[in-house]
Amino acid sequence: MKRVTGIGGIFFKAKDQPKLLEWYEKHLGIKADPNYGTAFEWREKDDPQKEGMTAWSLFKGDSKYFDRPFMVNYRVDDLDALLEALQAEGVEIDPKRENQD
Repeated sequence: MKRVTGIGGIFFKAKDQPKLLEWYEKHLGIKADPNYGTAFEWREKDDPQKEGMTAWSLFKGDSKYFDRPFMVNYRVDDLDALLEALQAEGVEIDPKRENQD
């Protein structure tokens, strides 16, 4: 079973979100909506007809959406199988889940 197949999203908090968004746009060319971020589109290496995207977003520093300074969402081949394997390996699994189809 493949485990992690890529990165689905990168999210981090900023003390001064507007200033940091401006910096990323000016210096790196990343234009992002303050509420939704942006998406980097790509194609699968082994199947170029299959498109995907990686989300990138700056959250306000006091956001309660996640409790750490940053969050990385991984793409996985089979989430249910991966969670089952991790649990069998002794990893504690958070029961909260958000599914995206």
